[in-house]
Amino acid sequence: MNPVIRILLAVTTLLLALGAEANEFTLEDIHGKTLRLTDYRGKWVLVNFWATWCPPCLDEIPELVSLYEAHKDGDLQVIGIAMDSGDRAKVARFSLAHGMIYPVVMGDSQSRLQIGPVDVLPASYLYNPKGELVNYQAGKVTRASVEALIRKQ
Repeated sequence: MNPVIRILLAVTTLLLALGAEANEFTLEDIHGKTLRLTDYRGKWVLVNFWATWCPPCLDEIPELVSLYEAHKDGDLQVIGIAMDSGDRAKVARFSLAHGMIYPVVMGDSQSRLQIGPVDVLPASYLYNPKGELVNYQAGKVTRASVEALIRKQ
């Protein structure tokens, strides 16, 4: 398929999804805990696709940890989806070494189907407390940028 048409289809799909009720997602973190979007009703949910080999992702991790720590007992949940192939133990060691205290999921085609397209890493999807997708960010996010998005809504 022509790359321009592919990009237009992805953007169109994303625009249709923004503001619409999010499809329920069900993911399993690296410790075996099931995570569902409905479990977080009343909270903002930031789903971040990343990989251990991705330099911008590594730059972003301290921001996500700070964001999670500031909001974990209140209004926001961070979920990381590692797009590394296969080795759950490697991702678990990596996330522990980098202080990723929020849930981390092994990414695959199913997680992308449930959340949305991932054409670059990092990529983040932000859901409002009603479970509606309100923002997509290709590239790095910061604690400040996510908090600004939440304040605007």
